[in-house]
Amino acid sequence: MSNLDRQATLQVCGGRGFVVAEPVRELLSPRHVQLGESTEVRRLLPNLGRRMVGAWAFVDHYGPDDIADEPGMQVPPHPHMGLQTVSWLHEGEVLHRDSTGSLQTVRPRELGLMTSGRAISHSEESPKSHPRYLHGAQLWVALPDAHRHVEPHFQHHAVLPQVTAPGLTATVILGTLDGAASPGTTYSPLVGADLALTAGTETRLPLDPDFEYAVLAMSGEAHVDDVPVLPGSMLYLGCGRTELPLRAVSDAGLMLLGGEPFEEEIVMWWNFVGRSGDEIVQARNDWEKGSRFGEVHGYDGTRLAAPELPATPLKPRGRVR
Repeated sequence: MSNLDRQATLQVCGGRGFVVAEPVRELLSPRHVQLGESTEVRRLLPNLGRRMVGAWAFVDHYGPDDIADEPGMQVPPHPHMGLQTVSWLHEGEVLHRDSTGSLQTVRPRELGLMTSGRAISHSEESPKSHPRYLHGAQLWVALPDAHRHVEPHFQHHAVLPQVTAPGLTATVILGTLDGAASPGTTYSPLVGADLALTAGTETRLPLDPDFEYAVLAMSGEAHVDDVPVLPGSMLYLGCGRTELPLRAVSDAGLMLLGGEPFEEEIVMWWNFVGRSGDEIVQARNDWEKGSRFGEVHGYDGTRLAAPELPATPLKPRGRVR
């Protein structure tokens, strides 16, 4: 799911201004955003005071929603630039189409990874015949300047490597965890992993002290470094950790997100990541004129119109709080 917020605001992200160079336990509460008629998401990034975790720049958690008698996810064609989208499901199915011609159904614990590069457009929808429940996360990874104009492409990986310990199965979505490497393409040092814990499990997960980390709670009840983390919330952990204590009160699902602090300052608005306000304005104009982002074929509906630009100039002016 992408950013369909019709009141899209400018976000200035990146740089080391917000990075905490030591271990912390900062619990982030979500902002509730209505997307369409039947879907509400819990937005964890960007968050007040916490804009990024490594290169992870956007995190939405949705569901579990009962869509047995609903159309489910219906996201019309819309544009992206300067980022990668990561679609991750615990329940349900999402049909992905994009302007490179990709057509793929993504199912639970399969990686749908779209690299927008210089420009792409795509749609996301629940298939007409779909499972009863929809539950997952949509995440963005900001592309560093050296790679943000790469050719757009989509990857689907149905089988991903796993790290196991008693009571823990960690599926490596992106990057590397404890020696297991995802086949998904990355452009900066980072990690994303899905953690499935059985009730009563106590374990420690190895971490890279040079990374900053956060944990998103998907389901169940778990304590992360002794902090209870409820579904739909996220715990920011800072840097400097070599391991992470985990304890599951019930069967629980978590997502570990981390990476080297993102050095560059970025400008993020709607579904665009750029380096200046001028780039954002040009991207919006190109989308509205029907140029640059290509066409999505096969979606039954009209493409999404861009929101109005904010009245204030789109340029970084220090940190946005």
